[in-house]
Amino acid sequence: MSRDLSVEIRLLDARLAGWGFPRWGSADAAGLDLHACLDAALDLPPQGPPALIPAGFTLAIGDPAWCGLIFPRSGLGHREGLVLGNGTGVIDADYAGPLLISAWNRNPGGAGIRIEPGDRIAQLVFTRVTRPTLTVKAAEAPRTEDQAVEAPGGRGSGGFGSTGRR
Repeated sequence: MSRDLSVEIRLLDARLAGWGFPRWGSADAAGLDLHACLDAALDLPPQGPPALIPAGFTLAIGDPAWCGLIFPRSGLGHREGLVLGNGTGVIDADYAGPLLISAWNRNPGGAGIRIEPGDRIAQLVFTRVTRPTLTVKAAEAPRTEDQAVEAPGGRGSGGFGSTGRR
């Protein structure tokens, strides 16, 4: 297994060590478990405003070829409706502040979601970043919404799901 990235973390919440942080859920898990570093339980009402929950640490990625992505935990998102208020959190290589998790209860009705101090509520995945060279081409004539830039293979004119179902 290649370990070509070294990330420094600084614990801001002493309880993290007792909760087992940092750890991945299994030897092959992609996501590093993130804990809710709350002083008291937090109730998220259905479709209510998102809450910023401290993860209890800072990190220094430092290498601009890498970033961190914060995702909801799969089971909590599917079964409980606990997702991120911002969809996916992006941690840039030059960010050095404390990590915060934007937690949101996506359920349209029913019970709220209770988050207890120490609950594993999200996961952090490290991934490479590619910054391509972008070439801007001037439009030859005004385009309508039906006209797309021609892509290799002729795709692009149908929008989302344009390859069909089969």
